[in-house]
Amino acid sequence: MSGNYYRTGQLARLCGLTERTIRYYDELGLLKTKKKTRGGQRIYTDSDLVYIKRIIELKSLSFSLEEIKRIINLAGEDETGEKRRAVLLDNYKSKLREAEKKKKAAEEEIAQLDWHIRQLEKAGGSFKDCPGSLCSSCSFKENCSFKQS
Repeated sequence: MSGNYYRTGQLARLCGLTERTIRYYDELGLLKTKKKTRGGQRIYTDSDLVYIKRIIELKSLSFSLEEIKRIINLAGEDETGEKRRAVLLDNYKSKLREAEKKKKAAEEEIAQLDWHIRQLEKAGGSFKDCPGSLCSSCSFKENCSFKQS
């Protein structure tokens, strides 16, 4: 047998995960190894290390473990990897669209916070005072909920 072999703790340290996480991934069927020591401890291979690093990468891109499991399980019906590539491509595009929506929402929130900061700095006076009295000269009046008709 060639390649490296790792016990659960070793694999966890290499990946920056806990042993419990490794066992959980194993329980979910995300790892393919069936090797065990004579004492019954799992022995993981370099291939398992690669799978875990893929899992970590996909999780960092907001993939759920269920999505990751579906992709990994395609291996049984996809010797060429083409099906997995296509599924990953679709998933990446979907995640990109979601991220762009979140980015737009964050930019809108930033603009609103910036507007409120500038509006409060310009208005002066007490917090209780309605800044609506400044509407005629206010450069923020289009967005102001205090503006007077």
